Amino acid sequence: MPEISVVIITFNEEKNIARCLDSVKGIADEVVVVDSFSSDRTEAICLEHGVRFVTHAFEGHIEQKNWAITQAKYPHVLSLDADEALDETLKQSILEAKTNWKFDGYAMNRLTNYCGSWIHHCGWYPDTKLRLWDSRKGSWQGINPHDEYRLNVPGTTKGFLKGDILHYSYYTREDHYKQVNYFTDILAREYDKRGRKGSLLKLVLNPAAKFLGDYFLKLGFLDGHAGFTISRISAYATWLKYAKLRKLQHEQTSH
Repeated sequence: MPEISVVIITFNEEKNIARCLDSVKGIADEVVVVDSFSSDRTEAICLEHGVRFVTHAFEGHIEQKNWAITQAKYPHVLSLDADEALDETLKQSILEAKTNWKFDGYAMNRLTNYCGSWIHHCGWYPDTKLRLWDSRKGSWQGINPHDEYRLNVPGTTKGFLKGDILHYSYYTREDHYKQVNYFTDILAREYDKRGRKGSLLKLVLNPAAKFLGDYFLKLGFLDGHAGFTISRISAYATWLKYAKLRKLQHEQTSH
């Protein structure tokens, strides 16, 4: 039976971290929190829970999560964000996988709570994530800030676990807008590095397509007012991403 390291990265997560840590009791053989120098009570709460607390300068979501894996004592890793927690069904599924490990990695669904409402549409559910794996078989990849763990050793196998990661995303719409502003800053820079162009056509068409896709095709309207708000802000985020990319590229050509 493999021993499991739970690995979490944090920055000013005093509102969420205790719930996350409580949810992995009975599953984790160790918990490692890699913190990028929080100024709130994150460290104190982690130490109260008896975890191993390590500080490391933040260089990007993908970079931080890959570095955090190197701090794990055991190769079998369950990766969670501080604003996530395991529901009871998923906890039992992980325990069963632990006693009968069959695959190199295990995926699970994530259910998001938005301002007090659980969101089942808008493209936000099932939001399947690969979060339990043998860390010798893969790494975090993707485009910051949208990290994704990928098994990259030939012949690796994946299983699926019942239950949900409960994601407590935003407590207010203001939190959502702040995150959009932060993420679109990162995405615009990443897109520019990769040679993507912020065309006027994308600036106009992509936000409209995003709203129509999330609200109608992905049935966001079934989530009521929350579904409309999410679809609208997601469309705004798409517009803002390309607007920032266009501004960045204009500034480069004007110098």
